[in-house]
Amino acid sequence: MTVMDITASSHFIAAKVFKRVHKTYGHLSRFVHYSGLAIVAIVVMGHSIGSIAQDEALRIIAFGDSLTAGYLLPSNAAFPNVLERRLRASGTNVNVINAGVSGDTASNGAERLDWAIGDRADGLILELGANDMLRGLDPDITYRALTDIVVRSKKKGLKVLLIGMVAAPGLGREFENRFNGIFPRIAREQEVPLYPFFLEGVAGNPKLLLQDGLHPTAAGVESIVDAMLPTVKEFVASIR
Repeated sequence: MTVMDITASSHFIAAKVFKRVHKTYGHLSRFVHYSGLAIVAIVVMGHSIGSIAQDEALRIIAFGDSLTAGYLLPSNAAFPNVLERRLRASGTNVNVINAGVSGDTASNGAERLDWAIGDRADGLILELGANDMLRGLDPDITYRALTDIVVRSKKKGLKVLLIGMVAAPGLGREFENRFNGIFPRIAREQEVPLYPFFLEGVAGNPKLLLQDGLHPTAAGVESIVDAMLPTVKEFVASIR
């Protein structure tokens, strides 16, 4: 409903009130008409506009790789869909858009950021870096690409929730330290909230991972959302 619709509705209601008042109070009805019209219009517009604002869903972009996209899972079991259902069940009116692309590195994400966000978004859940780590890319490249995504998103007016990743064992102590330090550093420098590890409680658990040992099952996604939900709720509240 537009403001014009609301105004028309208020005039209609006021006119009905005026007819009833005119029969009862005669010459006083003109005064009552204008006073009643103003009061009814204010009440109806305030209620209707408040309802519109309350009903409008926030648009959150889940921007990531196969962990976000839902690798080998039905769409309703992918992380963004599960997260949206859980948020709505808790009374949070939000649309979580799946902008995950399997195989993407942080640099790939930076290249597609603008069209992935689209014309309107309120927040970005940024989950990238796992493929950089698995390919052994220089952590400085990952740091620069993720920082670029955060900075550009903030310039567009989006709030950003950064999701961390942890280096798999066997990549060497130096690489692990450099890679693991990327996410806290960006969160600190760009002043954005950080959820430290996307696969918290799922990594290394064969019951919650596909046979490749890397991607979560449907039950694994549910576990991820369970752990992440309090952080996401705080993030959404900060947007509100």
